[in-house]
Parts: sequence; C-alpha cells; structure tokens
Amino acid sequence: MTPDEADFWFLPLGGTGEIGMNLNLYGHNGRWLMVDCGLTFEAKTDVDGEPIADSRAEIQMADPGFIADRKDRLDGLIITHAHEDHIGAVPYLWQRFQCPVYTTAYTAEILRRKLKEADLLDKVPVKVVDAGSELDIGVFSVRWIQLTHSIPEPFALLISTPAGRVFHTADWKLDSAPVVGEPYQPEDFSALADMQVDAMVCDSTNADLPGWSASEASLYRGLKHHIEQAKGRVVVTCFGSNIARLRTIADIAAETGRHLGLLGRSLINTYQAAKRTGFWSGVETFVDPHHLGYLPRDTVLLVATGSQGEPRTALNRLSHNSFRDMQLEPGDTVIFSSKNIPGNEAAIEALIDRLRAMQLDVITVDNSRMAIHASGHPAQDELKAMYQWVKPACAIPVHGEFHHMRANARVAKSVGVPEQIEGQNGDLFFIAPVRGIRRGAVNTGRLGFDGKKLKKLF
Repeated sequence: MTPDEADFWFLPLGGTGEIGMNLNLYGHNGRWLMVDCGLTFEAKTDVDGEPIADSRAEIQMADPGFIADRKDRLDGLIITHAHEDHIGAVPYLWQRFQCPVYTTAYTAEILRRKLKEADLLDKVPVKVVDAGSELDIGVFSVRWIQLTHSIPEPFALLISTPAGRVFHTADWKLDSAPVVGEPYQPEDFSALADMQVDAMVCDSTNADLPGWSASEASLYRGLKHHIEQAKGRVVVTCFGSNIARLRTIADIAAETGRHLGLLGRSLINTYQAAKRTGFWSGVETFVDPHHLGYLPRDTVLLVATGSQGEPRTALNRLSHNSFRDMQLEPGDTVIFSSKNIPGNEAAIEALIDRLRAMQLDVITVDNSRMAIHASGHPAQDELKAMYQWVKPACAIPVHGEFHHMRANARVAKSVGVPEQIEGQNGDLFFIAPVRGIRRGAVNTGRLGFDGKKLKKLF
C-alpha cells in the first residue's frame, strides 16, 4: 500500500476512536510523515492499591507495525507538544523507525529527558524548530502554527504537498490569556482560508460540550479564594505538565505568604524544563520537601501529582500517610484543580474518600462555586470559530471516542464545512485526488511495556 504522486493520505494508527496514544501518518508520493507518538496507561492495581490479577502492561502504545515495515519510506516524526499521549512512546518505539524527530524547544527539552532515561539521548536526531517555521521534510512542506493548550508550545501543523493541504490541529483551545506562552492569533488561521485547505484533522475531546472553554487566567480568583480560606496546609493537585497552573499557584503563594513546595517527579521535571527554556521566570519560592514537616501548617502550599488517583503519585502516598517528608492532618485542605479522565472515576473517588476519612477539607470542580480548572481542549464555540476561519473542504475528527468525534462532525457541518469523514484507527482517509475512506485498511493494535520489554497486547 503505497501512495503515488497524485495521492495524499491520512492514516491514524492510534488516537482516533480513543483518547490517548496518538500516532498519525500522512502519505504522499511513496513517502510517509509521522505526527506524534504517544502512550496511555492502564492501572495494574485496583482502587485500594491491590494488584489486579492478569492485568495488562501499565504502559501502552499504538502498534507501529505498518510504518515499521516501511521505515525506509518514513521522512520524519513531528511531535506537536509534550503531553504523554503525544510524546511518551518515542523512547519505546523509535528504534523501530529510526527517523529524525522534529519539534520545538520546550518539547525537545522534555523529549531529551525521556531519551536520556532510555539511554537514547545520543542516538535519536532531535531537530529543534522555531515557532512559525516552515520546513521541507522529504516530500512534505510543514508550517508550525502557534496555538494554546494546557502546556507550553502547542503547535498545529499545515502539511502541504503538490497533491493537497491538511491542517492538523493536534490538541488545542482558544485562550486569549494562557498565563504562560503566547495567546493565539485569529489571523494565523483565517489566512489559511485563502490556501484552500483540503482537510482539517481536528481534536474532538470536548466537542460534545457547549460554549467556550475557560481561560487559564480565569482560575486565579477561585484558587486564591480557597487558599486564603484554608486554615492549615493546602495541597493543590493538577496535571503535572500544566506550567500555567503552577505559575498561578506560585503567584498566589507569594501573595498569601505561604511557602510553596512541589511533590512529584513529573511536576519537578516539567518545572525544570520550563525554566531551562524560558517559560518560567521570577523569584524562586520553592521549599525543599525535606523541610515541609517543620514549617507551620498555615504557611504551607503544596502542588502534588496524583489528581487521577494514580497509585505511586505524591497525593496517593499522602492519602495513605506514607509520604516520607510529612503527613497531612485534620483541617488541612486538598484542592483538585483537575477534571476526571474517563476510566479513572473509581480511583479518584476512592482517593477522595481516603482524604475525607482523614478529616481533610476536599474541594473539587463539583463542589467549588468558582472555577478552579480549565480544560485544554476546545468546546463547541471554539470549534465553530476555527472551522469558520480555516474553511476546510472536509473535516476529519480525531482524538476522541466515537461520541466526541460524531459531535465534532456535527459542529463542522453546522458552520458549512462541505464534507465530514468519520473513521477510526486503521482506516485510510483519502484526501486527494478525491476524498473518501477505506475502512480497516491496516491492522492496528497495542503494544505494552511490562518493565523489561515490549509485547503485543492485541
């Protein structure tokens, strides 16, 4: 199965019909371009931390067999941003394709840290691309277009060939005040309308939600209110990659006279990468975790990993009184500045139950009267705006389960996008010379890492 010079194809191997482990391919004139290479996680323990019998590997990723068999035709891999479901599988899978990796500075810094842990740092050619650059990668011309998301440096891609053009959004939202990084520029997208984009391959995660997602800057008021009202220690748990949320909490710590501590390896790693690449500035206010237990309770503000109830995270250890440096006490407060990822509900509920049993005040998005979390994905009005700016001939929803992608297609149709093509992993989407889909064109599946080696799960 090889595209010729008149063909432009899109082939998702992961992330279409599901949320997580994105792996996308574009084909033209005998060559392929990969966009993102992510992973997902499967719990190996139940909500009480007990092992699940016959559980599959915790770390999972899309099976790259199709493109691994054609690695001599793969011109490169582009990583759009540094979230695990877009970048996390590179250390596990790169040896199977051994192509150059293209990404921007912050994402490259995160990737290098992962490659170092896998002893691949000096083997993988990572090429750093400036924001707004346009680069020829084999037969593909690629332009990086700044967007906003819940992580620094998220980029959409305009992928052009002599046969056609695709606007690949990756993960995005429209945030005019993202706290960290640059706001989006509507003219960047309205300019694409004159270029006759053949297809827009678009994030569907929140396509079933009406309205417009909240701005990251809008969370300051709610978070500060709850932190000011707290009498003892405060622990805020959020996604470890969200540097903007950490920046807001750091500002509140300074204004409320609290000492700020970071708990969790991924959170510390993200902060260090942001500092190294210029996304963190200001006075350092972090306290060594070893000192936290000696500070007056009402002067402590912690940011901890574990908002999804993951077994080995800082908040989970605090909920079991097994964190080495300190223990929470009755009257302390835990703020969940996060949403529940589907599939994690039981683990999160069990975590909250343990925290409440410790006589802690637990604040979530459901019981807070003010906003304390903002999604990084577009709701329906943002999707409408983007489709109206870009004016693609076709919408291809990705990055979501079936109902998310169906909602995305309906939004596109409602604002006049002439055609919508819905599919799933392994379907071959024809973008040029004519649009269409061949269902089940490629066998797909998952690989799992069991701590020692990769094995095929299905």
